[in-house]
Amino acid sequence: QVQVVESGGGLVQAGGSLRLSCVASGRIRSINAMGWYRQAPGQQREFVAIITSDGDINYADSVKGRFSISRANDKNTVYLQMHSLTPEDTAVYYCNADVNLSGVYGVRSPIYWGQGTQVTVSS
Repeated sequence: QVQVVESGGGLVQAGGSLRLSCVASGRIRSINAMGWYRQAPGQQREFVAIITSDGDINYADSVKGRFSISRANDKNTVYLQMHSLTPEDTAVYYCNADVNLSGVYGVRSPIYWGQGTQVTVSS
């Protein structure tokens, strides 16, 4: 019983910026990591960025230097700040959360996914 909800998608012009938000809620004791993936029409879902509970960050090569992932103080909310957007960035962006469930110990954390938010970049 965990919910992951993305927001902030929309239509932007090439070269513009957009900030996506993701909130994980429910019976969560703690969160190990949260990340962003994206999927363009006819393409497979690809990794974008991830941040762990101790602050380690990794990016896909395609977004390094343009995108930045960060987390709020409560660590249940993450952001994806996107700059210098191009039409190739057009996709549905999905957030996931690697969580430890409340009252559950000794079992590996499941991964929960949001429903995605559409980002469209016009040329």
